[in-house]
Amino acid sequence: MRDISKRRKDLLEALVGAGRDHGDAAVAYHGAMGERLGLGPTEEKALDLLRRHGPLTAGEIAQHTGLAPATVSGLIDRLEAKWLVRRLRDTRDRRRVIVEINYERVAGFAELLEPFAAGLSRLYERYTDDELEVILDWLRRSTALQRAATRELAER
Repeated sequence: MRDISKRRKDLLEALVGAGRDHGDAAVAYHGAMGERLGLGPTEEKALDLLRRHGPLTAGEIAQHTGLAPATVSGLIDRLEAKWLVRRLRDTRDRRRVIVEINYERVAGFAELLEPFAAGLSRLYERYTDDELEVILDWLRRSTALQRAATRELAER
């Protein structure tokens, strides 16, 4: 085993703690946002996926979330019952169903996100482009690790 310096050991421990704090803060934020919108956390995150990626099939939602297909069907049913999404037949393949956001219904949601988005913009201004590249690399790699761990848990 490689001998590591005290500084590196302390940094690694701090990263673990900061990562947990970041995850806790994200869960709390999305929970509060979902509560404000009358949505469960999975519903709120599904809407976020559709907002970022555009219309998706149920299978694509399952791939992005790691949820089982039956769970995704129930999720879409709940969102559709709240008039937040609609199912549409794919114009090229009528067997496929596409799920899209009902933008008329979610029109006011973006203003709830604005204070946090503005805060992030101010935070990003503190970093150089090179530092932002490192942060972006870490986020992408840690997200891939977390998705892989999620799939592994779901498959057990």
